[in-house]
Amino acid sequence: MAGWTLWMALVLVALPGAVGETRYEKFLRQHVDHPQTFTLAAHRYCEIMLARRRVTALGRPCKPSNTFVHAPAEELVAACTQAPDAGGFHSTPTPVSLTACRLRGGDNRPPCSYRALQVQHHVRVSCRDGLPVHLAGTYAPPQ
Repeated sequence: MAGWTLWMALVLVALPGAVGETRYEKFLRQHVDHPQTFTLAAHRYCEIMLARRRVTALGRPCKPSNTFVHAPAEELVAACTQAPDAGGFHSTPTPVSLTACRLRGGDNRPPCSYRALQVQHHVRVSCRDGLPVHLAGTYAPPQ
């Protein structure tokens, strides 16, 4: 019985967000990197961060895309106070620095290889109880 309990504990620890992680905490883990993490291999930022933040994991398919926002979490929380658009999403009032990670090639099996694009965009989020819980997308500021 002790062996089964230990095995279950190890499985739960290995699963990202399996125990005790709120939707807001998951949002922060998957999307907020402020200040931006410095990596010696800048071209590998996405692979390093997606693995470090447990967005990609062994035995799971590669996530097709993920965005890391390099602004304080408070700026994204403040977006929840903005009026929602027609789709019900809230946007940051000003553009923020972010890195958009997109899977390279058509294979979604690890090892995952991403290309990174660093831009200044507005961020659209879904909110629950005044906190962002889903990154719905980004858009360039009007010219």
